Amino acid sequence: MVTDALLAADAKLYPQERHHRILELVATRGRVEVTTLAEELDVTTETIRRDLTKLVRQGLVRRVHGGAIHVERLGYEPTLMVRGERFSAEKERIGRAATALLPDGGSVLIDSGTTAMALARLLPQDRALTVVTNSLPAAGLLSALPKVDFYLLGGRVRARTAAAVGGWASAALRDLVIDVAFIGTNGLTVEHGLTTPNPDESKTKEAMIAASRRVVLLTDHSKVGAVQFCKFGDVAQLDTIVTDTGLDEETAEKLSAQGPDVVRV
Repeated sequence: MVTDALLAADAKLYPQERHHRILELVATRGRVEVTTLAEELDVTTETIRRDLTKLVRQGLVRRVHGGAIHVERLGYEPTLMVRGERFSAEKERIGRAATALLPDGGSVLIDSGTTAMALARLLPQDRALTVVTNSLPAAGLLSALPKVDFYLLGGRVRARTAAAVGGWASAALRDLVIDVAFIGTNGLTVEHGLTTPNPDESKTKEAMIAASRRVVLLTDHSKVGAVQFCKFGDVAQLDTIVTDTGLDEETAEKLSAQGPDVVRV
């Protein structure tokens, strides 16, 4: 239930803040209605329709009759640029928390994706590590770190994710033993595990998990509850999930019951 105090606070939101709030609601609920949003945010339905039009143009939601739906509920895969703009503060907190899980020396795998990129940006300059990635954007950062022994996986590069995927990447991973893998996902549920829209991405992520002694999932809360086309792992295969405080305690406990530690930052 929306309280009078919450309505009063929402009435003072700037458009960008209101857009962020709408994205949080659509990520949590999967679908939002124009009339409901107008009531909860204490603005007119015309204002909400303009807000949704802007979010549609950014590829963040899809319009349906009477409202909007989370793009990932439709199996739609946003571009890397669009995903980079979503929950950026949360992703930075997740990346910072993930640095505490880096091994003292040894080998690390950093998956593609904007949340994993947050970790790549925050890798310590003075830490000696062997780092493997399939992410072209991460490669640019890692190659500049003087104490990192850096390896880039090969394969077909997907334009949408700037990630090397497919048979070449999976074959290389079969010959590796990684101390800690930091993995991303497009969907996470107890019932369906970890999922992603693309079969080649799925096979590569599956190979990453198989090659690693410890697996850490880095994901913002909007991916929890989403289910995509291709499954690449179970929750029980994870050692740790690092997410943000947008994930409610009840869902965090359900995930934790499957085995991994759930860290909310």
